[in-house]
Amino acid sequence: MNKKNRAIEIIKILKQTYPDAKCSLDFTTPFEMGIAVMLSAQCTDERVNKTTPYIFSKYNTPQDFVNIDINELELLIHPCGFYKTKAKNIKGYAQKIISDYNGTVPENIESLITLPGIGRKSANVIMLEAFNNPVGIAVDTHARRISNRLNLSQSQDPIKIEQDLINLFPKKYFKDINHLLVWHGRNLCTARNPKCKECPLFNLCNWHK
Repeated sequence: MNKKNRAIEIIKILKQTYPDAKCSLDFTTPFEMGIAVMLSAQCTDERVNKTTPYIFSKYNTPQDFVNIDINELELLIHPCGFYKTKAKNIKGYAQKIISDYNGTVPENIESLITLPGIGRKSANVIMLEAFNNPVGIAVDTHARRISNRLNLSQSQDPIKIEQDLINLFPKKYFKDINHLLVWHGRNLCTARNPKCKECPLFNLCNWHK
């Protein structure tokens, strides 16, 4: 089996294993998605989803977040950690959307990555989840770990890993890859004590040997 066929077989198996795999973050608009993604850095999606409903019930437009006092914003997002940096980025994100994009979140990855707090991984998530237009593959800690273990990429650099994955998979798989790797990383291929003997990819993986 060549490398591309093996990669596609891996995704097909994971899709059978996790048929309901999807983004875990709750949001109703592209703007809210951007904030949720920022809050999820070094924080669980579960914690973010417990934090954002109250925030978005009061503040959910760029102007709302430009107007909010920075200290109040820090207090609201405190449970998600790194609240000072995240609050500063959220304020900058909202301001730049107003000043540069007429109050509307841009629908292309090149513009998204110019927004404070939005790197390439976050931009890929927004493009997929908010605009249903996967143009790349979000590489988070799960995607990086599993890509290395399955020999889909030998790099530690998320940007290089993304390029390796893009070169392996046809575009029709882009929308599923991150979801599947995240779910697999949470359930079986964990960072510590992975459940290799339970893994449906056991025969396609040499990491455990």
